[in-house]
Amino acid sequence: MRVNSDALATSLAADRARVDAFLTRAFERRQSAEPRLDAAMHHALLVGGKRLRPLLVYLAGRALGASDEALDAPAAAVELIHAYSLVHDDLPAMDDDDLRRGQPTVHRAFDEATAILAGDALQTLAFETLARAAHPRLPALILTLATAAGRDGMVGGQALDLAAIGGHPDVEALATMHAHKTGALIRAAVHLGALTAVDDQDPRVAALDRYAEALGLAFQIHDDVLDVTGDTQTLGKTSGADAARDKPTYPALLGLDGARRRASELTEEALAALAPLGESGYQLAQLARYMIERDH
Repeated sequence: MRVNSDALATSLAADRARVDAFLTRAFERRQSAEPRLDAAMHHALLVGGKRLRPLLVYLAGRALGASDEALDAPAAAVELIHAYSLVHDDLPAMDDDDLRRGQPTVHRAFDEATAILAGDALQTLAFETLARAAHPRLPALILTLATAAGRDGMVGGQALDLAAIGGHPDVEALATMHAHKTGALIRAAVHLGALTAVDDQDPRVAALDRYAEALGLAFQIHDDVLDVTGDTQTLGKTSGADAARDKPTYPALLGLDGARRRASELTEEALAALAPLGESGYQLAQLARYMIERDH
């Protein structure tokens, strides 16, 4: 199955506009104590970005019957966590990147201290945004996001990533790192959407968890491939950065063809996991295909 790119582009554009409007309102409803900090947060959050994680929240939630209004806060919260993580990942102490989403990274556009504070503020705003949502399963939603963002998820994955520089981990160790650094927030996005609609005893939630687990790793493998095959202008970030930093990647371990095959296999696993959803899983299937066919 090939991606219906027009339909997916329309859906992505509509949901990106929706979550961006929600995030903009979150900034506008309070008077800023420090305009420069707000400007740095805005630069990190609302200047570019594919919004794939919010889209996963919306598509998973809709597939199980949630309203867009109920999904807005979880979608915004997961994008705020993602944005904070990029700001901190780009810092000189981490990946020391100059370009993100086709724009100067926050520490380049402002300064390093402001970037650290902007990341901190985006992270706390994520939990404030989610905590303001009126939902009967709010504790489970907050726990899902906190676990994915912290030591046992994204932050732990970044620590594994830094420790692996210059090393020679095997494929299993690399998969573990990516399951934490990238996969945890993708799994959280899908789970947040699902829990907004139904409780976690619904068997479709487990099916969506399997979908997200396979999709998260496929997404990261394709990112590794794009770092080798893409160009800086299209990617919106510096191409070849992984090799320059001597980071372990799937193409380095499996070769480009092997990495592409593994991403394709994982995508098929994700698609198979959607079977219990029937036609309701169509857009999630389209998104899975897009995530390994995209060029940035």
